[in-house]
Amino acid sequence: MEKCLFVFNPQSGKGKIKKNQEKIEKLLSEKYQVEVCPSQYAGHIGQMVLEKGGDCSIIVVAGGDGTLNEVVNSISRLERKPKIGYIPSGTVNDVARSLRIPKKIKKAVKVILQGDAFAHDIFRMNDRYGIYVCCAGLFTESSYATSQSHKRRMGKIAYAFHGIKKVFSTPAVKLKLTYDGGQVEDKFALMLVLNSRSVAGLKINRKASLNDGFVDVALIRTEKDKVNLRGIFRVVKFFLFGLPKKSSKNIKIFKLDKFNIETTTDTIINLDGEKIGAGSFDFEVVKAGVQIIVPNSKKLMKN
Repeated sequence: MEKCLFVFNPQSGKGKIKKNQEKIEKLLSEKYQVEVCPSQYAGHIGQMVLEKGGDCSIIVVAGGDGTLNEVVNSISRLERKPKIGYIPSGTVNDVARSLRIPKKIKKAVKVILQGDAFAHDIFRMNDRYGIYVCCAGLFTESSYATSQSHKRRMGKIAYAFHGIKKVFSTPAVKLKLTYDGGQVEDKFALMLVLNSRSVAGLKINRKASLNDGFVDVALIRTEKDKVNLRGIFRVVKFFLFGLPKKSSKNIKIFKLDKFNIETTTDTIINLDGEKIGAGSFDFEVVKAGVQIIVPNSKKLMKN
């Protein structure tokens, strides 16, 4: 019987995964020899995947997008890469939305047992990996700055509440994008590197291909050192209507596989929901970097 490592964050999903641990293990045991490893501290899940994942056929992870990112980073460093089964139990679960993985525990486990392996692109950002988004600017601080207690009590509303509080004090993102064929340098209300159809629970990139070897880069301009009303309006419009098909004066759109982004010291980067410091970042898409079990890979490919 193939080996399965089941890792999870006991705090995610308001503790639902911990309460259903035995049920999940029993269902997975129908197909796999299961080892259960709940995380005990920050970074523990990634450590367990590095230590045990090379001998497994599949890593089943329960948690939010940040927990999934931790697994992806560790799998990317393994010589023998296991597949990923995902039980989404975070607050927003953008990756699961993009991949049509159900949030209900029993249905998600059924997908893991009966679904298809989908070769999902990831991207390398210096020495770290991302699976769905890298961003900076307006509203992007909420995922790591909102407290766990607020997330548990208020769910998605906690993110919105934090974002609204910061809306008029967010500094502009001063960055330089260098790519094969050009360079852009300006002040931006929002910077997004997208490998997802969903961000912040909104389908802003519905037609995105998740395994074409490219990411979409969106840069939304602002005129001041602090994001002004025009910048706020552009970002809100972007989230309401989605990624434009082409660039305009105030929104620059690129489809890239390799590029560099250089930010100033006061910029905070959000990588799959985790906080990263400012600096110079070399990005490169890793085509089919991980395999994730999804309900129907053919339907997913057709959007």
